[in-house]
Amino acid sequence: MKKSLFLCLAFVIAWSSYAQTAYEQKAAEILQKVEEKYKNVEALRAYFTYEMRNPVHNVYEKTEGVFVMKGDKYRLILPEQEVINNGTTLWTYLKETNEVNISDYEPDESEITPDKIFTLYKRDYKYIWVERIAERGKIYNVIDLQPIDRNKNHFKIRLVINEATHSIKSFEIFEKNQNRYKYTFTRLEFNVAVDDKYFTFNPADYPGVEVVDLR
Repeated sequence: MKKSLFLCLAFVIAWSSYAQTAYEQKAAEILQKVEEKYKNVEALRAYFTYEMRNPVHNVYEKTEGVFVMKGDKYRLILPEQEVINNGTTLWTYLKETNEVNISDYEPDESEITPDKIFTLYKRDYKYIWVERIAERGKIYNVIDLQPIDRNKNHFKIRLVINEATHSIKSFEIFEKNQNRYKYTFTRLEFNVAVDDKYFTFNPADYPGVEVVDLR
């Protein structure tokens, strides 16, 4: 009886290990296709909704924005502010006060931003395929990224990826303090024509703006 129980347990463990490996491999194949798609895009414009919620404290916020990326340059437009980055300089424009703060751009590898989300799996994260879902006639694959470093503030990032186009539909960040941040892309435009000047703040476009140079 003990021998039979041991063999049964060994089979369950072996099958569980095999299934996990298969799900990891499936996730890797999907993520590689996503990276390849975005890597070959000259410029991208994404319209998105941003949601922040904390069910424990009954907090919920929602806003809409536009994100434009070209190489290492990007421009993020939100109702309250704009963030412009030309690869070396960062401008943060606050609409309510008509003020712009200028600083040197110092990349933070630990920061999770829309331009990095499709390459996160390549560094410091484990990944696994979770499920395949259908929404409004489209098929999506759900993949979870888990940081290897357990000291990070978040314990999971969930990606929802269009199976046919390899585009990211949404990504959600789960923090240990119960905060959840979700970006859902409502429209994606690939290879849009964008001049490099778009990624530099021009005071002439903001009459009366107060410039605060923090460099």
